[in-house]
Amino acid sequence: MNDSTIINPFPTITFAEVVDIIFVAVLLYTAIVWARQTRAAFVVRGILILGGIYIIARYLDLQMTAWVFQGFFAIFLIMIVVIFQEELRQFFERIAVWSLARKRVPALGSHTSDILVRTLSDLAKEHVGALMVIRGNDPLERHITGGIPLDGKLSGPLLKSIFDPHSPGHDGAVLVEQDCMTRFAAHLPLSKNLTQLSNVGTRHSAALGLAELTDALCIVVSEERGTISFARDGKLREVENLQQLGAVIDSFLRTKFPSAQQSNLSLQFFRENWIAKAISLSLAIGFWYIFVPGSKTVQVSYRIPVSVENLPADLRVEDIEPPMVNATFSGPRRAFYLFDARKIRVAIDVSMAELGRRTFNISEQNIRYPKELTLQELNPSTLRLSVKKIPAAVDTNRG
Repeated sequence: MNDSTIINPFPTITFAEVVDIIFVAVLLYTAIVWARQTRAAFVVRGILILGGIYIIARYLDLQMTAWVFQGFFAIFLIMIVVIFQEELRQFFERIAVWSLARKRVPALGSHTSDILVRTLSDLAKEHVGALMVIRGNDPLERHITGGIPLDGKLSGPLLKSIFDPHSPGHDGAVLVEQDCMTRFAAHLPLSKNLTQLSNVGTRHSAALGLAELTDALCIVVSEERGTISFARDGKLREVENLQQLGAVIDSFLRTKFPSAQQSNLSLQFFRENWIAKAISLSLAIGFWYIFVPGSKTVQVSYRIPVSVENLPADLRVEDIEPPMVNATFSGPRRAFYLFDARKIRVAIDVSMAELGRRTFNISEQNIRYPKELTLQELNPSTLRLSVKKIPAAVDTNRG
């Protein structure tokens, strides 16, 4: 069994590194939420699975498998840019919005939800199709085409007049922002998610399409069925009753436009998406552990057993002096994390032992170890081998 110098598994951490971990955790959480809301979710899972296979291959010393995965990760960034152009643009757009010092939008009153619920209920009863977009924090201009600017106070009669089948703009969407209707007859991007769009019309496809690209709340009234559905965070759902519709709108408004009395450090922050936040923090700590203290060069010494190779068939090893040698390796700390010292051996070629040779030199060529490490010292550099000739077997059948 190999004896080795113990690497401290709990390196010291500074205040600057704590800030560094928190910042990376926030970025990872943003990426996780973004991936869950887009078609990148399954690809991210696949990448994590491949990363796990690569780590296992490194640990088991599967050199060819590890080499193949290293080549894959080399072109990984190019693949991401090509496949997810639109999603990456949306991701960086969201970061830009958060980084800007935007004015706090006044909290929308409860009458906003009441007006929308009453109007949508009336439209559904009359089987009048409608599509409303309540803006969140993300910019919508890049995703919306056409439409007529409108600076009108949100009201039921105005909404009903816009969606009247005889109105020129009844087929488009109405944009609601800060208790005002800013645009009507607008065209939204259509979703390609056929799983969620079975047995629904173009309005539902437009609502889901915008919800996949932004954080807006899109509400649809089906002209054929007289039902009300909403799309948010890339999910399309049908409401069961007006109470649920009111709760959905109120929850959206509270989340996107919190009141001044609502504390930013409330327990609600930790309750929402706590699994994603815990995963993000754990990944950030793991990345810090691998790339910060893991990049520092350390020296580790091992006591390695000696084994012999190519021993002539008529010889038997009686003694090896010394039976173990001390080897000191240097390299980045992370190279030792998955390093199994039990696999190190000093292999000596003793094919010349039958010619009387008993002393053998030990060099770097006699030791197999990972290429990330450097052999610094080997002690002793020679060993003595005691062998004995095996007596020939006596044939007892001879007369």
